[in-house]
Amino acid sequence: MSESLEPIVVLLVEDDPGDELMTREAFEDNKIRNDLHVVRDGQEALDFLFRRGAHAGAPRPDLILLDLNLPKYDGRQVLEQIKSDDELALIPVVVLTTSSAEEDILRSYELHANAYVTKPVDLNQFVEAVRQIDDFFVSVVRLPRRRY
Repeated sequence: MSESLEPIVVLLVEDDPGDELMTREAFEDNKIRNDLHVVRDGQEALDFLFRRGAHAGAPRPDLILLDLNLPKYDGRQVLEQIKSDDELALIPVVVLTTSSAEEDILRSYELHANAYVTKPVDLNQFVEAVRQIDDFFVSVVRLPRRRY
């Protein structure tokens, strides 16, 4: 991985501390100093994205990793809010969830998710999946320039 790549701001929406830890490990192993922010439920995700309350000064993410099974608002509701907002809709959203149900996959794409990844159960495979997402969005894809 090239050291000249610019870090991106990543918002991880994840209520499982174990999955959060594995995601952090994958980012650290990848040696890209992305700015990783973590919120643990759908309400906190929306507060972060809309810069409300405790998240009034939150940075605008370049990439969102979104679990579907969240407390308060589920990931589908969060995704719908993101993609219905003119500014937020430009942010790529990768659904990263345990569900491999066809209806969840279909619904996520209907709500304009940019990708759908089923979390591998195996620790090493999980870390590798997150690393590949990171590689793709840092070194392959051109993200929109921040206007905020």
